[in-house]
Amino acid sequence: MVEAVNFSNLYAPEHLIINVRDAKKWESFVENAGSVFLGQWTPESVGDYASGTNHVLPTYGYARMYGGVSLDSFQKYLTIQSLTEEGLRNLGPHVAVMAEVEGLEAHKRAVTLRLQHIEATRQAPRTV
Repeated sequence: MVEAVNFSNLYAPEHLIINVRDAKKWESFVENAGSVFLGQWTPESVGDYASGTNHVLPTYGYARMYGGVSLDSFQKYLTIQSLTEEGLRNLGPHVAVMAEVEGLEAHKRAVTLRLQHIEATRQAPRTV
């Protein structure tokens, strides 16, 4: 069974039916499948039409990267970042190198100009 689950994870099937005794114990070993059907009373057709999943699943091994269409597929997510000056000082030089390696000069300059401003502000004489 271990060999079968390992093969299945490599193959990344659209549908994976685990119809063995104690099928639930194998659930945590499944990493790549469009939809998983556990136990003798869970045919694929129930998943396609009635149990809350659907018939739109990744094929050709794409289950290694994608899941099936679900309510999450229709949600909009925002990613929001906010760095402190110290955060940019710590991350900025590394980001500039990665941007340079990728040939993205504007990305590099967006970081290096800010780092130069931070450094110039720190070195400027303070008036009382």
